[in-house]
Amino acid sequence: MPPHAVDLFVADRTGLRADPSRTCVGCRRTDSWSALLRVVADQAEDESPTRGAIILRPDPGHRMPGRGAWLHPTPECFELAVRRKAFGRALRLQAPVDLHPVAHQLGIQHP
Repeated sequence: MPPHAVDLFVADRTGLRADPSRTCVGCRRTDSWSALLRVVADQAEDESPTRGAIILRPDPGHRMPGRGAWLHPTPECFELAVRRKAFGRALRLQAPVDLHPVAHQLGIQHP
């Protein structure tokens, strides 16, 4: 190997990796993905009274399939996202959504 070449296998042995950053749909600030709550859209079960409706489900483990929207787990960011209708845009949804599971996760009484 030439003396001026960089050995890529040796270059990053520090173990320091930056967490991926995501943007909160409420306040539009970026933060580490571990500090944000992921929210995904899900179809209501066939036996539920809201059959066929779209329900937003919190994904605290960041493992559910599908497109996700990221939110600071605070009532302020949740209310901003609801007021701006940011969940529908971020998740590319055309239909109205049920926000109750996310509000319940955050401990908010949502109408």
